Amino acid sequence: MRRCSRTACGRSAVATLTYVYAEQTAVLGPLATFAEPHTYDLCSFHAERLTAPQGWELVRLATHFEEARDGDDLLAVAEAVREQRETASPPLPGLDSFDDQAGEGDGTDGFGRVAHLRVLREGGGRP
Repeated sequence: MRRCSRTACGRSAVATLTYVYAEQTAVLGPLATFAEPHTYDLCSFHAERLTAPQGWELVRLATHFEEARDGDDLLAVAEAVREQRETASPPLPGLDSFDDQAGEGDGTDGFGRVAHLRVLREGGGRP
């Protein structure tokens, strides 16, 4: 969980502030999916009270920011995934032997792929 970028504020972030220096604009929007350099994550308290520097324009992509929950939902999802993994059925018979035979026992599938990665040969032909 990301925290507010303001000094001494420990609240959960709900909005992301980005400065566009070339246009003298501050853009405040919903919390970005990933933390990016040169952006600031803000809690609802600081997001709703934000003002732009003198001579700058403030663009609000959202007008109301709700405080994030304390993580109960995330813990429930993690627990459900853990339970599913523990009760997962064994692999289908013969599937492992198929994978080994396809790549002649080298851990690939015959096309140079390991798990989700694939080796591409120059010219686009099969390996």
